[in-house]
Amino acid sequence: MIWNWLRRHPYLADTVIVLGLGVAYIGNELHQNRYGIELFLAVLQVAPLLLRRRFPAAVLVIVVSAASLYTVVTSSHIVPLPTAIAAYTVAAQLERRRSLRLTAASAAAFALVSLSVGGFGPAIAGLIPFAAAWVFGDNLGTRRAYTSELEEKADRLEREREVEAARAVAEEQARIARELHDVIAHNLSVMVVQAAAANDVFDARPDRAREALRTIEATGRTALGELRRLLEAVRGDAEFAPQPGLDALDALVSQVRSSGVDVAVKVEGDPRPLPPALDLSAYRVVQEALTNTLKHAGATHADVSLRYGDDALDVEVRDNGAGIGNGGGSGQGLIGMRERVVIFGGSLQAGPADGGGYTVAARFLL
Repeated sequence: MIWNWLRRHPYLADTVIVLGLGVAYIGNELHQNRYGIELFLAVLQVAPLLLRRRFPAAVLVIVVSAASLYTVVTSSHIVPLPTAIAAYTVAAQLERRRSLRLTAASAAAFALVSLSVGGFGPAIAGLIPFAAAWVFGDNLGTRRAYTSELEEKADRLEREREVEAARAVAEEQARIARELHDVIAHNLSVMVVQAAAANDVFDARPDRAREALRTIEATGRTALGELRRLLEAVRGDAEFAPQPGLDALDALVSQVRSSGVDVAVKVEGDPRPLPPALDLSAYRVVQEALTNTLKHAGATHADVSLRYGDDALDVEVRDNGAGIGNGGGSGQGLIGMRERVVIFGGSLQAGPADGGGYTVAARFLL
């Protein structure tokens, strides 16, 4: 308990130490009726200890100098306690090599003074308190440095964990945003087109209007199903929420065809099972490209091409419309497609095609 109090109130502890030493040293001088240089040197050995934590090197030099002069003046053979305290502080607070040099020089100077006054014995005895104080102080300094390093490492790891958690949250938010955009944008585009068609033929061709309404209903159910799967994945209700892949391409194409855009699909290479995440991303790229065809291009025909290579899957969607630029889109779809492709180390190109129309070409590395 006392040690903890001293650690929490270091300057109060130093004040108590200085007061105690002051009573002992100054009281000794007054008891021996020494009121001159001896009393001054006694005060000079004790008072600087109040500043030992702020100026450890300077305090050691002052205290050792005062103690050496006191030894010469009084012919005393006792090693003053303040010198040991000052040496301890230097070892605890300064870098090891510097503290060792400073303590060794101070001890040597005091030993030479003791040798000249009292001989070999007092000189050797004068080195022991310096050595002991330095060892204890250096040990404390080493433990403090080690503790500080551990605390700094813990703080750094905590900051890294916070950054990683924030990055994971941002990535998850981006993933959910992409999924929501792809699911909602495509299905709503189909529903809007079908609703417009139903409205146009409602009186003249009620059978066509009913067919469009059935397509709207089916598209809405599909959208709800995909949203439900997405929410299950977000909430963790299902460990593996099923997601569409390229095997659902036929249904997607049929949906677009029912909206008035003729779609042709061409598959080259050797189709094979793909990693689920890549399969979903490839499907979403085709879905987004066809959605843009419906929303912005004013196209009547689109070609979907899948090329399976040894180390890459190339996906291309080309239509004969005017392109995204004239449709007033936000550009989020293209951003989402590019993010999906980049995750797999691939690339995406989108823009007007030679000879007219608009092309979206994505390469996924396998």
